[in-house]
Amino acid sequence: MIAGFGLHTGRRSVVTLRRAEGPLRVRADGVEIALSDLVPDGAARSTVLRARDGRVVVATVEHLFAALEARSIRSGLAIELEGAELPLLDGGARAWADALPADLAPGPRLVVATAATIHVGASAYVFAPGEGVHVSVAIAFDDARIAPDASWSGDAADFRDRIAPARTFGFAHEVGDLLARGLATHVTPESVVVFTDAEVLAAGAPYTADEPARHKLIDLLGDLYVHGGAPRGSLHAARPGHAATHEAMRRALEAGVVRRPDRADVTSR
Repeated sequence: MIAGFGLHTGRRSVVTLRRAEGPLRVRADGVEIALSDLVPDGAARSTVLRARDGRVVVATVEHLFAALEARSIRSGLAIELEGAELPLLDGGARAWADALPADLAPGPRLVVATAATIHVGASAYVFAPGEGVHVSVAIAFDDARIAPDASWSGDAADFRDRIAPARTFGFAHEVGDLLARGLATHVTPESVVVFTDAEVLAAGAPYTADEPARHKLIDLLGDLYVHGGAPRGSLHAARPGHAATHEAMRRALEAGVVRRPDRADVTSR
């Protein structure tokens, strides 16, 4: 059982990760539903999933989903949520990675079938076929304290140790607007990195310049998980965002840029 407070709602929630047969399922509001029957619901600052019939709404799933994606876990687990939003916990994905059962088997990955670039607003997603998994992000902030890129090559231990600890981040000048919109109502100094004009506020672990890019990588991997995960091949995301990633993957799957694995294709790395 994992308990904490939601980043945006500020409300306490409890998550139980329960072993279960078959594809991954989510249980909320007394309803259990397959992940494949949940669809993104257009939130800008986090990923919100909703059942097509509206019975289930689950918010801020991306950090847990990134931990699942790092190990390519597609089945054998049910996520039970008491509350509307998953808890922020450490601000990254390390707490979720540590909470997952160690013996869950990886499932097959999607495959990049053809090279393509998909633009969604200011975001661009570059797909290329290849062996193995390589996912990278490039971010653009006019701040010398923030390094522009981070990458991951499919290794679960590397994700847990290097990527997962990267915390949620924001800028002091955004706080008033976020609160006015009912967002970011619960933060702790240890779970969020805040940039002011004069300093970087980062209690607990020391801040490193690539931490924001690594956190964007967490968000990207978590959002990819909703659509079947990071594909075998390479994916480079420039200025990714939650809504943009969901739209890019929808288009990539629809156009055959990314395909579901064939029966003979059981590669999970």
